[in-house]
Amino acid sequence: MAYAAPAGPARAGRTLASVLAAALAVPLAVPAAAHAAAPLTGKRIHDVQGAAHVSPLRGAAVAGVPGVVTAVTGNGFWMQDPHPDRNAATSEGVFVFTRTRPSAATADAVRVNGKVSEYRQGGASSAGLTRTEIDATAVGVTGHGAALPAPVVIGPGGRRPPSAVVSARRGDVEKGGALDPRRSGLDFYESLEGMRVRISDAIAVGPARDGQVPVLPAGGAGAGTRTKRGGILLRDGDANPERIILDDALAPLPSMDVGDRLPGADDGVLDYSYGDFTLLLTATPRRAAGGLPREVASAQRPGELAVGTAGLAGLNPDSPPQRFQDLAGDIVQGLGSPDLVAVSGLQDNNGPRDDGTVVADQTVAQLITAISAAGGPAYDWRSVNPRDGADGGEKGGNSRIGFLFRTDRGLAFVDRPAAADPLADDPPAARPDPSVTSVRAVRRADGSAGLSLSPGRIAPRDTAWSGARKPLAGEVTWRGRRIIVVADDWYPRTGDDQPVFGRFQPPSSPTEWRRDAQARVVAGFVRSVRATSRKADVIVTGGLNDPGTSLPVQALTREAGLADLPAKLPAGDRYTAVTGGNSEDLDHILLSPSLARRKHRFDIVHRASEFAARAGDRDPAVVRIDLSGK
Repeated sequence: MAYAAPAGPARAGRTLASVLAAALAVPLAVPAAAHAAAPLTGKRIHDVQGAAHVSPLRGAAVAGVPGVVTAVTGNGFWMQDPHPDRNAATSEGVFVFTRTRPSAATADAVRVNGKVSEYRQGGASSAGLTRTEIDATAVGVTGHGAALPAPVVIGPGGRRPPSAVVSARRGDVEKGGALDPRRSGLDFYESLEGMRVRISDAIAVGPARDGQVPVLPAGGAGAGTRTKRGGILLRDGDANPERIILDDALAPLPSMDVGDRLPGADDGVLDYSYGDFTLLLTATPRRAAGGLPREVASAQRPGELAVGTAGLAGLNPDSPPQRFQDLAGDIVQGLGSPDLVAVSGLQDNNGPRDDGTVVADQTVAQLITAISAAGGPAYDWRSVNPRDGADGGEKGGNSRIGFLFRTDRGLAFVDRPAAADPLADDPPAARPDPSVTSVRAVRRADGSAGLSLSPGRIAPRDTAWSGARKPLAGEVTWRGRRIIVVADDWYPRTGDDQPVFGRFQPPSSPTEWRRDAQARVVAGFVRSVRATSRKADVIVTGGLNDPGTSLPVQALTREAGLADLPAKLPAGDRYTAVTGGNSEDLDHILLSPSLARRKHRFDIVHRASEFAARAGDRDPAVVRIDLSGK
């Protein structure tokens, strides 16, 4: 049996892509013999759910399953058995799919006839878990105003999820044995699927986004390693299953920043959608602001070269003026107007309009004007226009990497276009498009390392960069000292990666393989620069889209001999992004030995990732290197 799913909390997506994916969803295969079998009677919800991720009654017809309606949506309702069994691994709640808005209301006592199914968003090939349902053929209301079953309290004084382990099993957990809620976070939440759940005095560990807020119950008591500002750190082997994702499918949620609280108790039903267990609150909670401030970097000192990073998250001329102002504020007030800023996420003059435009001079001009209006100095810009549609990101946007640099201090950008490439013998008219021309390390007359092109793209024809932003290398001088800066925006995580709370454990991350290939290309380039001059000054910056402990970042630091500056920060400060409530270091600044030995100050300036109202997704960062003296 297959059907196109109507809208509802587990059927309705938050983007057009997710709506289309949900429309392809089908129940798990049902044995033909099950269709002919007589309906099973005397079954209760815990019999339907079973002590596994897939119902032992999958495909069977059931009749007269009793329960009390706990929440209602447009295509069904949740019900729960007020008389639970003694097995903590079997859920006492279930979603009843009625296709249209049900006649049953909250607190109605009902008996349900239907077929037990497993609904998987995105279709049979999705890596997400299924949700056990009863596809109703008849719903009988046997009473009104029934007492709702007491909610399960999550946190101190109630049931506590495992603090580190997501799954104690490997492979497809839907083919595994009985649930183990005490050892497995995945099993813990599965054992509560469809049930009423209560959290008390929750604290936000991520900002409100797309109708969801990640929280920790009981103010985070007993939770894993916290950030210094109230979040929770993602660590190797610890995806923090104690996080609970609140969802607005049944009631609006307030806008929240990290550190904001929900005083008192809040109830909802536990659901699963789009790779995560979510708590659908049945009433809008009260918010108490935590007052988290936006950080400001320390002031620059004489003799220091300041290099920063800034992710502009699709900025284009059609972006609201407030976005330009806020991003300019991040650079001027947040970073203290660095001498050089490696920028990513800047789109062409037509933004997502897919009309062949690739130039971005209007976007750049608006940004530089906004920086000046924010009290900043005069900045100039260097970049290489991408080929249309070749660098990934939003279709038509032609997102790029570039350099903003001050023109009022000791920094000068070395412009070395293809026409001045000392290694090129072809006449200018025969030379290739700079968007696909590789930059190379060359030895300058003074014995230092330079670039054949400045700015120039690193190995843009390498398959590692297919459909992704190509790293940009630029040569600058600071009071006569030659420095090579590489700006990156590696391939991001996508839906190709399996979800942490998915059916396959441990989840695979094919996009990490792409970033590993990209790391080795950049490392090879840095090695070539350092081979040209052993004392070459090299700075690698930008969105590597992996934490410092990951294989790609480790490959870059090891093979290129670079020092990753975030790794030297205290753990509670080592993050630039908050993903589903997990704080992690996805953006980096790395230094060659010649610079790492110099006195330097590095700071991740937390002013974006923790806030619901923000101009970009990532926190900017800045390093101040003391280059006074020799």
